[in-house]
Amino acid sequence: MPPSTTTLRLILGDQLNPLHSWFSEARADVVYVLMEVRQETDYVHHHAQKIIAIFAAMRALARQLEGEGHRVHYLRIDDPANLQAIPANIDALLAHYGATRFEYQEPDEYRLDLQLADYAARLPVPGTMVGSEHFLTARDEAERIFAGRAQWLMEYFYRQMRLVHGVLVEKGGKPAGGQWNFDHDNRKPWRGAPPEPFDARVQHDHSALWDSIEATGVDSFGRPDAARIVWPQDRAEALVHLDAFIQHGLPHFGDYQDAMHTSAPRLFHSMLSFALNTKMLHPREVIAEAEDAWRAGHAPLHAVEGFIRQILGWREYVRGVYWANMPGYGEHNVFGHTTPLPSWFWDGKTKMRCMRHAIGQSLDDAHAHHIQRLMIIGNFSLLAGLEPNQVHQWYLGVYVDAFEWVEMPNTIGMSQFADGGLLATKPYVSSAAYIDRMSDYCKGCHYDKKARLGETACPFNALYWDFFERNAQRLSGNQRLGMVYRNLFKMDDAARAACGEQAAALRARLGEL
Repeated sequence: MPPSTTTLRLILGDQLNPLHSWFSEARADVVYVLMEVRQETDYVHHHAQKIIAIFAAMRALARQLEGEGHRVHYLRIDDPANLQAIPANIDALLAHYGATRFEYQEPDEYRLDLQLADYAARLPVPGTMVGSEHFLTARDEAERIFAGRAQWLMEYFYRQMRLVHGVLVEKGGKPAGGQWNFDHDNRKPWRGAPPEPFDARVQHDHSALWDSIEATGVDSFGRPDAARIVWPQDRAEALVHLDAFIQHGLPHFGDYQDAMHTSAPRLFHSMLSFALNTKMLHPREVIAEAEDAWRAGHAPLHAVEGFIRQILGWREYVRGVYWANMPGYGEHNVFGHTTPLPSWFWDGKTKMRCMRHAIGQSLDDAHAHHIQRLMIIGNFSLLAGLEPNQVHQWYLGVYVDAFEWVEMPNTIGMSQFADGGLLATKPYVSSAAYIDRMSDYCKGCHYDKKARLGETACPFNALYWDFFERNAQRLSGNQRLGMVYRNLFKMDDAARAACGEQAAALRARLGEL
């Protein structure tokens, strides 16, 4: 017989932290609930590998908890008792166990936060939310830091975080190395050396899991490749990945973090974002490992600072932006862009070599690094006038590490500038020159990287100048775009008109590019 009082504790698919205080002791009166549900596979069109990786990691945590003596109720996607929605399943399990209390960890996505808060409020038994014990800031901390400020500058937030958490600071609160930001040292192209480190990630065969997912009718896209999933399925694996990055990737990460290359999809990136965003790893331990590497002389300061900025600065900052602007942030569309995604976003079949590679890699691996996402796919999407909410949903679905709290601000704010500058200080767009400088994508491309006009001119060129022409009233006063507009206004009227005509023709046939 179950205990007379039983508490159900819900664990979501991005709450896979075995070190949470919930698990400090095994209690007979607590049942942990994990569930694979269509509610979560279907709310956006997801990459197959993302679904597989999250479900595999959930199952691994369930096995670990059971092995440590915890009571676990796990609902698989093909379980006949699975009602495929979180509230319906909790209702059934509360009745099944005669539970007298329901608890859940703070969700990171607004839709789940709203759903579970409403659900808990309507329960006939107490429903309580506890912290996830993961982030270094509270949901509203960024909003409090920026109170009264006209613009939310990430750099200001990042410096505050460095001081509050004592990261890369010396006596008197001075930044290590005498400056807060070494971004100017982190922009080298990669030409083949030093070699890309060996991939330390272990391949897993999740074919049986994939068969069960397919059998329930879950619709997905991308290459499933269920027999070679490399994303960690537990904390132990994630720690091995962290150590491999610190040893082999971090020393060169700074120099080449903005580089792109067809023969080296990972380069020196950590590949830890899935483990971080599912909470297998805590940001504090990742930051500490990186800082220790610098203090031990293993990695240069500009590499360590650039890496830590992504976690302590950017990751916490975009979460603050998200919670301060929900609901409704995803509906921003300051430029009024309405063009749907071309079909080749779903199969990678485009003559633009940079887009073919970045999208193809995304479809193959459910991953692309931040410059591919921002300066290739996002760059084209903004210049071509793609509808930002569609771009957001594609990013949210395709990337294994994409959860709405981190992906939406990165896409709507940083990539598409659809919020009009709330998050980013300028649109992050470029012509072919930047892409050629930072990658090998232009070599052997169907299009001519130097041409603006003509059938084989690189689409990025005309689209770039036309974007700034069309949006001059909104953007020409931006101090960070002064050089762009000076160069634009140096063009004669005929050249500017020709760019506009070329861009309009390109936008009319995006599916053929």
